[in-house]
Amino acid sequence: MAVQLVKVKEQDDGMRLNRWFLKYYPDLPLSRLQKLLRTKQIKVDGKKAETNLKLESGQEIRIPPMEDKPKEQQKRKVSAKDAEFINSIVIYKDDNIIVLNKPSGIAVQGGTNTTRHIDGMLDALKFENEEAPKLVHRIDKNTSGLLVLARNRKYAEALTKGFKEHELPKTYLALVRGVPKKKSGEINAPLEKVGEKSIVVGDGKKAVSAYEVVDTVGERFSLVRVCPLTGRTHQIRAHMEYIGTPIVGDDRYFGDERKKYSILSDKLHLHSYKINLSSIYNAKMEIKAPLPDYFKQDLKEVGIQFKD
Repeated sequence: MAVQLVKVKEQDDGMRLNRWFLKYYPDLPLSRLQKLLRTKQIKVDGKKAETNLKLESGQEIRIPPMEDKPKEQQKRKVSAKDAEFINSIVIYKDDNIIVLNKPSGIAVQGGTNTTRHIDGMLDALKFENEEAPKLVHRIDKNTSGLLVLARNRKYAEALTKGFKEHELPKTYLALVRGVPKKKSGEINAPLEKVGEKSIVVGDGKKAVSAYEVVDTVGERFSLVRVCPLTGRTHQIRAHMEYIGTPIVGDDRYFGDERKKYSILSDKLHLHSYKINLSSIYNAKMEIKAPLPDYFKQDLKEVGIQFKD
């Protein structure tokens, strides 16, 4: 099937792009739509678009080749082992969302040479619903912690918007080498993705992270609480390296020097610890994900104090 260029009809004037796809491509999952937009396979009037873009009559939507059933619907059946695993990491569930405490080392979505991932296991989290929950954001493969799933389209749209517009404050915990010069503050350092890394460059995209030192061990290690105020790739990892305190276990931003600490796990010590969903629920709503065992053990190993 070839690429199609479809004009927006007069009756669809003012409709959001995601609702347009729901109307004309009802079998296309939101996660797939987001990926097609992110990779610029779907465009509006030749330009990159977002799911909440309001369409105008006469605009031209580029539609990439679509299978009769998207790949997400052609997934292999979730194995009993994976079903047990994905259910074991559920830490919160209600009628609208499910929250996972994702371990380090497993990707959220598939890609080159990645066949086992969270997205491929979501059918095991249907519970009483007919449809599986939907991805509304991602965290890095090697970052552990909170991953929020939407159980219906209403909350998928609200959460996607909330994450995009940074209305859902997230707090990360990072064990870093050294001690930041200031005990708290903001790191305002623009980032640009170069290859597999994000680097600080003067004309890069705006990137701001607020941080606070929780505890230190002399000048060797610190436990830092970090709140990303923007959402750039590898933002926290790049910003921690930028201020001279790279995250322990980060082979991409720490390099070979991390191998000096052979008493510690070689996993990335970055954990998505807390999220505030109050703006979505219109009431106080905060969820925390317990630290993984290796992280807690390594804090004890170096003498860092943290009360979960």
